[in-house]
Amino acid sequence: MTKPVVAITFGDASGIGPELVARFLTRPEISAAQIVLVGDPWVWAQGQKIAGVSPAVNVIKDWSEARHGDGTPMLLEMQTVAQTDIVQGQVTAAAGRGARAALTACLDAAVRGDTDAVCFAPLNKQAMKKGGMAFEDEQHFFAHHLGVTSYFCEFNTLGTLWTSRISSHVPLADIPKYVTKERIKAAAQLTFQTLKRAGFAQPRVALAALNPHGGDGGTCGREEIDIIEPAAKELNDEGLPILGPFPADTIFLKARDGLLDSVVTMYHDQGQVAVKLLGFERGVTVAGGLPVPITTPAHGTAFDIVGQGKANAEAMTQAFLLAAKMGAAAR
Repeated sequence: MTKPVVAITFGDASGIGPELVARFLTRPEISAAQIVLVGDPWVWAQGQKIAGVSPAVNVIKDWSEARHGDGTPMLLEMQTVAQTDIVQGQVTAAAGRGARAALTACLDAAVRGDTDAVCFAPLNKQAMKKGGMAFEDEQHFFAHHLGVTSYFCEFNTLGTLWTSRISSHVPLADIPKYVTKERIKAAAQLTFQTLKRAGFAQPRVALAALNPHGGDGGTCGREEIDIIEPAAKELNDEGLPILGPFPADTIFLKARDGLLDSVVTMYHDQGQVAVKLLGFERGVTVAGGLPVPITTPAHGTAFDIVGQGKANAEAMTQAFLLAAKMGAAAR
């Protein structure tokens, strides 16, 4: 069986993405797929300069060449952003537009069947929005561009531990309106199904509570009693062995100790704080519920260390490996 094709973008040109990609391409793990880098030649050159490496790549002119590689990474050159419009370590609309243009090309290639998965270096959501992205985050942009109307969400993975959430990049004050039985059930169902596709024979999925101490029997909030517990019961009645809810301040101890495979959280930081503390340098974000496997490092653009040659490519490597695995399974 031929290797899957994985398209890789440089992310935000003002951040550490170009350096990460250059450093990642020196690692032996790149043999897991036929890599197609997608982006500006000057961004690629700058990434290599900062990383102090010069990985071999074959320049291609068209996506149709991606299926005929010899395993050497390919570079599909695009003109997405001018070097004069970029300031390293700063948010710019130009970088946001460029990152979106490269991703759009990759999504279209996946729809055509020219690539099996997409892995992108870190983006900056503020830059993307300044650059014209009319969505709360890239997940919603992906879903819109791919015509997805069913439930989708963002997964974060750390080795064999996966997390999902029923609300994501929204103000903290808006979180309660997302805590509905319907969204909890949809998130849990998608999580269970995704883990099955990822190779878990019988995924152990649990719901996190919303309130401190799981609501303390209703004295510290009733969402557990009125919404989350009934959602879990309905899921169980439908044949899905979803556990919980468990208090959010202890549920990740169970996950750390290997008692759970996945935690469905109620909001962004509830899961992200725990996962990033457990393994910031290895975390991967996965777009769930989309027809195209899409992954990225769970960390950001790290503007504070841009250009210093300090960027750690471990999460980028793990994101690529997961994209390759999912891309191969989806073929």
